Amino acid sequence: MIKQAIIPLAGLGTRLLPLTSVFAKELLPINGKPGLEYILEECVDAGIKEIIFIISKKKMMIKKYFYNDKFYKDIIKKKNDLKVIEEYKKILKYRKMIKFVYQNKPKGTGDAVLKTKRFIKDKYFLMLLPDDLIIKKNCSKSMIRSHKNYKASIMASMTVNKKSISRWGIFNLNKKLNKTDYTIKGVVEKPSIKQAPSNKAVIGRYILPKTIFSKLLKLKPGNGGEIHITDAIQSLINDNEKFIAHNFLGKYLDCGTLNGYINSSKEISKL
Repeated sequence: MIKQAIIPLAGLGTRLLPLTSVFAKELLPINGKPGLEYILEECVDAGIKEIIFIISKKKMMIKKYFYNDKFYKDIIKKKNDLKVIEEYKKILKYRKMIKFVYQNKPKGTGDAVLKTKRFIKDKYFLMLLPDDLIIKKNCSKSMIRSHKNYKASIMASMTVNKKSISRWGIFNLNKKLNKTDYTIKGVVEKPSIKQAPSNKAVIGRYILPKTIFSKLLKLKPGNGGEIHITDAIQSLINDNEKFIAHNFLGKYLDCGTLNGYINSSKEISKL
């Protein structure tokens, strides 16, 4: 079973400026609750026992959110408010599950994953990107189910409009396994409409093998001087590592842009 998850949180969130000039984007409220808590709830519901946050020194606000004991204790002592008590208990529950590692230079998602190497114990682990919320159905749980069935690495997939293909990583599909799962030949980063091998896009949920660390250690920086996780994944596929694209059944919300962030609150308020 998948028991560990990693969540890269070191990005500065420039697409959400000016909000992120003073505030961590992952703590911005979505329908009255920090966006990060929706990701944590997904992990807990999927059976995850340990979560590794990758932050930077510029994002220490995230760590403080889980270690602000004096603030809660002072309020509880003065007011004994049941709602505050419940919130504090929830924070303490999450804190027991969380470890922190640091990525102080923005060198890409692949570099962020590499920072967690010493903590990963099992053969496979889950990675969730916090800009991507998936509501109504637990995507991580259904991916873990597919992983259990096929003993393979899994990447979340979503059908996208052909006109928007160039903004996504697009799967090069191989064999259809069932209604939701396909084996893949690889991923093409942001292809043109003509070059796109499908209209199935990569979404921010991955079950990755521990062997990816050896690939990441050997990778040279790619576009933008960053270490790209997709390059390591492609290298594993080239070595005949089995990767599956999983078409999840939940509703996708993009929280990484201002319009997407506003829309996410509207969509979640309807639940």
